[in-house]
Amino acid sequence: MELVEKKRDFRFLDAFTLKCVAMALMLCDHAWATIAPSNWTWLTCIGRIAFPIFAFQIAEGFRHTSSRKKYLKRMFIFALISELPFNLMAEGGPIFPFHQNVMFTFCIAILAMTVIEWGKAKGKVWYWVILAAAFTVSYLMGFVTFVDYYGYGVATVLIFYLFHGRRFGWIGEILGIWYINWELIGGLVYDLTLFGRPFLLPEQGFAILALIPIFLYSGKQGPHSKKLQYACYAFYPVHMLALYLLSVILFA
Repeated sequence: MELVEKKRDFRFLDAFTLKCVAMALMLCDHAWATIAPSNWTWLTCIGRIAFPIFAFQIAEGFRHTSSRKKYLKRMFIFALISELPFNLMAEGGPIFPFHQNVMFTFCIAILAMTVIEWGKAKGKVWYWVILAAAFTVSYLMGFVTFVDYYGYGVATVLIFYLFHGRRFGWIGEILGIWYINWELIGGLVYDLTLFGRPFLLPEQGFAILALIPIFLYSGKQGPHSKKLQYACYAFYPVHMLALYLLSVILFA
């Protein structure tokens, strides 16, 4: 009997582990913005990796949820809960209408994906028309509503959603994430030397490194329960409020 060698799968990160990695990186970024010394820029650099991981998981969550309506409702409720801690941490006051927390970004993306899914039943031509319209409108909504990461954040979620399961889709994800973070957002530019040559690296360019853990995602859920699920949602507002209160104590 001929023995067939089983192909090894290099992907070993489950959804829960991936989420924990993203939360830890987000904490680093927000710690730099609130309580860490300003010259600890490495914290915000590695913090750039967090958002694409969260965006990927929103696209995954949309694909696997048993109720997209409940998924959107849950995200919207936590967006409302998170707004006060976000304003306190980011702006130092309870109200700031010109910058909304990232969960509102994800709400827009979920709405866009819902419309695109609806368009799939309308035929190929209408699907592409609806896809283009949904992408454009949601992208612009990200800027008009001042959500975190603006339209770039909405587009990041949609890139992971649209390229999932497609042949060579990983190429589209790499190009899309690179273009959004390196060319569109950019940010502070670091003048580095690599192999004896000058090299300019925009701070937001570190976000491209998020593709490493994303490509190591196994597709498995990992530890999961309702309590654990809501604990992960609650981490966002709770850690922002904790950092704000700690900054008040340290710098009062």
